[in-house]
Amino acid sequence: MQREVLLGDEAIGLGAIHAGLSGVYGYPGTPSTEIFEFVERRTKAAGDVHAFWSTNEKVAYEEALGMSWAGKRALVCMKHVGLNVAADAFMNSAVTGTNGGLVLAVADDPGMHSSQNEQDSRLFAQFALIPCLEPRDQQECYDMMLEAFDMSEDLALPVMVRLVTRLAHSRAAVVTRKPRSQNPLRPTREIRKWTLLPSNARVQYKHLTDKQPELLRRAEESAHNQLTLAGRRGVIACGIAHNYLLENLENGHDLSVLSLAHYPVPGGRIRQLVEHVDDLLVLEDGYPVVENMVRGLFGLSGVRVRGRMTGEVPRTGELNPDLVRAALELPAHATAHEPSPTLAGRPPALCKGCPHTDTFRALNEALAGFDNPQVFSDIGCYTLAALPPLEAVHSCVAMGASIGMASGAAHAGYRPAVAAIGDSTFAHGGITPLLSAVQQGVNLKVIVLDNGTVGMTGTQRSMSTGDTLDQIILGAGVAPDHLRVIEPTPANHDANVQILREELGWDGTSVIIARRTCLEAIKRKVS
Repeated sequence: MQREVLLGDEAIGLGAIHAGLSGVYGYPGTPSTEIFEFVERRTKAAGDVHAFWSTNEKVAYEEALGMSWAGKRALVCMKHVGLNVAADAFMNSAVTGTNGGLVLAVADDPGMHSSQNEQDSRLFAQFALIPCLEPRDQQECYDMMLEAFDMSEDLALPVMVRLVTRLAHSRAAVVTRKPRSQNPLRPTREIRKWTLLPSNARVQYKHLTDKQPELLRRAEESAHNQLTLAGRRGVIACGIAHNYLLENLENGHDLSVLSLAHYPVPGGRIRQLVEHVDDLLVLEDGYPVVENMVRGLFGLSGVRVRGRMTGEVPRTGELNPDLVRAALELPAHATAHEPSPTLAGRPPALCKGCPHTDTFRALNEALAGFDNPQVFSDIGCYTLAALPPLEAVHSCVAMGASIGMASGAAHAGYRPAVAAIGDSTFAHGGITPLLSAVQQGVNLKVIVLDNGTVGMTGTQRSMSTGDTLDQIILGAGVAPDHLRVIEPTPANHDANVQILREELGWDGTSVIIARRTCLEAIKRKVS
């Protein structure tokens, strides 16, 4: 046994490696990116674990499912909104089941530090009828991965491990174990199980529902769900919230505590707690998943249930020890210094010399003659162009949504309909809406910001850059005369504005590629 200081993400990755991992799949997205990167870095020398970024989360999940079909252990990692993209394959994988162990590590982002929403992936596990583990700390991140792979193969189901930003991006010492060997190649021959024609799917779905009592039994008996009965005030603390609770408790406290980290929700243990207490506070980082279930099951029992839905804990945002302290009705800790109201704000900004800055300056000038010009943007560094001084983009909803939304605006008669999307995001979710626009002959202008990398999450590999990007766009049916390439630099500003104006004046689907390498990618390559 050895000890390593690891991020929560890194502990997830190391646990997977030591569980006998054969492949890791994912798409970059904070706060999950470091899981993949750690596995890639740690296994590169041996070369015995497949690690190559996928085009998007759906592809990543399907690739991991294919490795599971072949009998090997696969890890697929993504952030919470990435699971929306992977949902089709994810939901159906619960019906097919697994062969080799298949674990989904999904990192949620309460507080929306780098995300569009705060959705809670525990609901996805509940939706798919699969087990979910929620580590409280980095040690459990590591330990639960070994357990999750064993559980996946034992139950023949995918298993979710859900963590949150604060755990993913903080470090602690982790005690590790001896690595296990990889599974041998043993592809399954259960054709009916894996071919979800309705006649087969009905049988498989019944198998899935038949497993639910066993999943619940495991959760009821799990060592990860710890119940301590004491006084008449009770607390349910889920995942990392248990740490925030412990930070506020002194020796000799009289709270009855149920710490949850293994789902489905163990109704039996909750009933034991509810029958013992008069007042119950529910602490969970994310949606009020357990709180609503408790209220639905025991709301008429005379026990006062408190949490996010009743205001003792804020309805939005991530938890922290101070919020938990207030919910426990304990006096606030004194602070060394009160926050100064005169500190200047420091909003995020594009890097100095970023090619996107020159692209949007040219676009702003090209659009200056139009009445109320709006630009539909996508998810990437370039979304920061919504902020001063550029204020050049006006929407950001989902990966690839810029092209679809601009097309819809064009259908409504809006002119000019302009979409801005990065090269990696274009491969992730922009190709299909462009195909649709070309087939409909939509008067749409797409700016593809090709900086040659996935810049926002740390300069990972882009699947559609350079000549590959050009050929994809031409293959989608864009007319060669209306695929224009510009180099966004101050010296080319006037020429770039002219090209943009020419395309804005043409009635049809056109694509302008703004191509210049990300400065951070150049720095990393040089270093």
